[in-house]
Amino acid sequence: MATLGRKLVQQIKSKEFRNYLMSTHFWGPVANWGIPIAAIADFNKDPKFISGKMTFALCLYSAMFMRFAWVVQPQNMLLFACHFTNEGAQLVQMGRFIKHNYLTTTPDEEKHIK
Repeated sequence: MATLGRKLVQQIKSKEFRNYLMSTHFWGPVANWGIPIAAIADFNKDPKFISGKMTFALCLYSAMFMRFAWVVQPQNMLLFACHFTNEGAQLVQMGRFIKHNYLTTTPDEEKHIK
C-alpha cells in the first residue's frame, strides 16, 4: 500500500501531470460539467419550463462531443464522461418534456374530448 501511495505522489509531482492540469484537455471538461449538473438539478423542477428545442440541441451536442472525445489523440476521457453524463441528463429532460407536452391531458382538455 505504501508503494502505491509513493507512486501516486510521484505521478502528481510529475511534469506530465502538471502539464495536463494546465491544458485544455483538463479545464475544458471541468468547465463543461456545469451543463449536466444544471440538467440534473432541474430534474425536480416543473417540466413546463423545459425547452424541447434546446434539450434536443444539447443531446446532439453531447453526442458529437462524446465521439470527439473518444477519437481525439490522446483520448479525453474526462470530456467523454462529462458528455456521457449530459447525454443521459438531457434524455431524461426530453422524456419529461414529451410526457408533459404530448402524453398528459389537463382537466380542460378532457372536457373537450367528451
